[in-house]
Amino acid sequence: MLSSHLTLSSSSSSSATALLRRAFSSASSSSYAPRAAAVPSASASASAAARISLRPSPPRSTFLRVRGMAELVQDKDSAAAAAADSGPGDEGERSDAEARQHSWIFVDARSEEELLSLIAKEKAEGRLPPNVAEGMEELFHNYKNAVFQSGIPRADEIVLSNMSVALDRIFLDVEDPFIFPPYHKAAREPFDYYLFGQNYIRPLVDFRNSYVGNIPIFDEIREKLQEGHNVVLISNHQTEADPAVIALLLEGTHSHIAENVTYVAGDRVVTDPLCKPFSMGRNLVCVYSKKHMFDIPELVEMKRRSNTRSLKEMALLLRGGSQLLWIAPSGGRDRPDPLTGEWYPAPFDSAVVDNMRRLVEHSGVPGHIYPLALLCYDIMPPPPQVEKEIGEKRVITFHGGGLSVGPEIKFNEVTSTCNDSEEAKEAYAQALYESVTVQYNVLKSAIYDKKGLEASTAEVSLSQPWNYEN
Repeated sequence: MLSSHLTLSSSSSSSATALLRRAFSSASSSSYAPRAAAVPSASASASAAARISLRPSPPRSTFLRVRGMAELVQDKDSAAAAAADSGPGDEGERSDAEARQHSWIFVDARSEEELLSLIAKEKAEGRLPPNVAEGMEELFHNYKNAVFQSGIPRADEIVLSNMSVALDRIFLDVEDPFIFPPYHKAAREPFDYYLFGQNYIRPLVDFRNSYVGNIPIFDEIREKLQEGHNVVLISNHQTEADPAVIALLLEGTHSHIAENVTYVAGDRVVTDPLCKPFSMGRNLVCVYSKKHMFDIPELVEMKRRSNTRSLKEMALLLRGGSQLLWIAPSGGRDRPDPLTGEWYPAPFDSAVVDNMRRLVEHSGVPGHIYPLALLCYDIMPPPPQVEKEIGEKRVITFHGGGLSVGPEIKFNEVTSTCNDSEEAKEAYAQALYESVTVQYNVLKSAIYDKKGLEASTAEVSLSQPWNYEN
């Protein structure tokens, strides 16, 4: 039986400073910054590949080697100096307050008991709101249980390492709230929020029971981006962890795609304090979902104005070319059927699909729209119903996930026999949805029916690119 007591061994952490070295990336060793038309050079690609751990261990296993946060960072004094040198930033960026005022108490914790006692202490002293403190404690226990399910070696150290940084980032946002602008570029330095999110979600993914569909189409997408074209992925949406799952399943073969997707994100992931640190590591265009547009009537007009600004940001991005946008036109996460309990992609809003298509067509740059299917709901399932209040419970489990992309779907080809624009709009959205559903069902057969690679069809060829035995 796994012990419920988490303590770092002396070999893994001999001091508080050593424990801290887990999520800061040195400015001198990490010069990556997302740019609209950037294409990695051969040397840059080799460097990126060197950072990705994909060797199965034990030899015949398909587990990814889980790297601790300690491999990613410099010490907190250097991080503080880097942040202080940068001075106040643009909208959405923190000033040097993070370096000078942040208490760092959670990253110095040496055990589970100490982490939990720190949450209670900060709550008692009024520095943590009760609902946030309760959410942090619940998140710790749920994450710990999920990682222990995986059977990963040294799971206790991984939990303590990852959760100490996660709690630190959540507490920092309580001390100094980060405000997301309409367009947010992934925060990569001095703290690398992207790698933080990847390493946090990595031990939750059962790679032995995970699959990617149609790798050659991802190759095609990469080539389009390198040619300066824009690509939009029309996708279903299942969990808050979707961006990390997408990137983890693609990082070994398509790291440029994994790191450079811009997600059209709803307001929940940029306002919930338990979710914000993970959102900071992604490129985002922030919008208010239709599902929550009228939650607070007096804010409806503000939300509409904000969405207009975000649409303008998307248009500017697309005009620059080489953009990869992900959008879920359902307006939110998939939910299980209330009668059968079965999960399926939520229907697409044809107006959202049509708006995205027109943005692509009017950008002045060649554009392409691909249907993307994602299956990972068991890793971090949403509440059964849409909730108005911020602060949902985080249910977390260790499970397989799947990702598949279908061939490009061209508007003119799908709508050539339609009688009017409304019919064409509906037909195009339906064609994308049907492709996503077909791919989703193949992933479901592979993962839940345990058919594995044999679930492949003529339309969806499954693989496990992290498994060297395939």
